Amino acid sequence: MSTAVGSVFGAILDPVNRHDPYPLYTSLRRTPVVRAPDGSYVVSTFSSIAALLHDPRVSSRTDEPELLGLPPSFLRLDPPSHDRMRRLATRPFGPPHSPHKVADMEPWLASLAGELIGEFPPSTVDLVDQFAYPLPVRVICGLLGVPLEDEPRFRAWIDEALNHVEPDRQALEDLAAYLGDLVDRRITEPGEDLLSALATDDGPDGRMTRAELVSTAMLLLIAGHETTVNLIANGCLVLLRQPLWLERLMAEPGLIVPFVEEVLRYDPPVQMVRWRTALADIPIAGTTIPQGAPITLALAAGNRDPEQFTDPDRFDPGRRPAQHLAFGDGIHYCFGAPLARLEAQLALSALAPVLVRARLLEDPPVYRTSAILRGPRHLRVALD
Repeated sequence: MSTAVGSVFGAILDPVNRHDPYPLYTSLRRTPVVRAPDGSYVVSTFSSIAALLHDPRVSSRTDEPELLGLPPSFLRLDPPSHDRMRRLATRPFGPPHSPHKVADMEPWLASLAGELIGEFPPSTVDLVDQFAYPLPVRVICGLLGVPLEDEPRFRAWIDEALNHVEPDRQALEDLAAYLGDLVDRRITEPGEDLLSALATDDGPDGRMTRAELVSTAMLLLIAGHETTVNLIANGCLVLLRQPLWLERLMAEPGLIVPFVEEVLRYDPPVQMVRWRTALADIPIAGTTIPQGAPITLALAAGNRDPEQFTDPDRFDPGRRPAQHLAFGDGIHYCFGAPLARLEAQLALSALAPVLVRARLLEDPPVYRTSAILRGPRHLRVALD
């Protein structure tokens, strides 16, 4: 690997390039598997990423020290431990045990979106602070049973934890301690929320331990809103920059489903998956990733791979097939994907009449510093 190729990935990690990393991803794909300066192997083409997402020789386990004695979430586990924890987490959330859970939430989600839009001031709106962020936060808090009034506390911890390439351990420990207290209350006095269901589930896999409950609660709280915030904000940005699609959406409401899928491909909220390790030597794309090497899967690069997509830098909801890597694949495929899709579809449909009279005040907007979770920090518009 040349120094130039290694420096491309370094530039992708640099916050100065967060507003538009896609030319850098194009450069990265010229060498489908590169060894980064830190010794990790970065994979950037669609076919290679898809293959590794299904490869049992790629481990998700982590050697990081535990937070407050907590086990890693099932995202950081391999089978069979992963499979048991994922089954436990999904039982009260969706198929096959709760097949209508997400679909039945549609009226509530639409109502929340309408309430937030109704609270917009008449002249200037921050579409992140006043819509894209509070909507999924209210949803995940309502689902889990996390008091919404505690949002300023956990928002500060999550922001501190995620706005760096490596998570901030102290912020995560503070969040874990907070959720531990909440879990203890749900164990002794269960309610109708998801945390209570997880704490009292006596299914075939047995109950989660307290430590497993806290670890799972952290994952669901963070993943349950952070990625959806970016998805909604990135969708808003497409509509504001390319008003053709806003006009089409107003005329064809059914377009919202393929529109959201194309946002997921074109500007995915999760740009890369890190913390994977090769369990054996893995030959791929003309390179061998050696046993023990860390692996980074550059999902955003794969989503614009010209070998997979015609004219990949063009936004086109009519693509067929509408494939993308935004939710990963294989055993770690995002089980919250149906909820994220529905939230984004309802949110952007409700917002479209507002965006018709909106004008971006900053382009590019200010972005989050994280290279992993990419989305605008603010999205200020004038309502003309």
